[in-house]
Amino acid sequence: MPQLNPSPWLMILLFTWLVFTIIIPPKIMAHKYPNDPNVLSTKTLETTPWNWQWH
Repeated sequence: MPQLNPSPWLMILLFTWLVFTIIIPPKIMAHKYPNDPNVLSTKTLETTPWNWQWH
């Protein structure tokens, strides 16, 4: 049964994991996202409590 012969499949597995763990992550992390979050203001908003009767 050729599926049990590990010689070609082991190298394919190793090269695949090499690509997924070493080559692809820097390429993905190098992308610049156009919508970077920024802080609009650090001022806290004043809120007023509700004066409703809850019964």
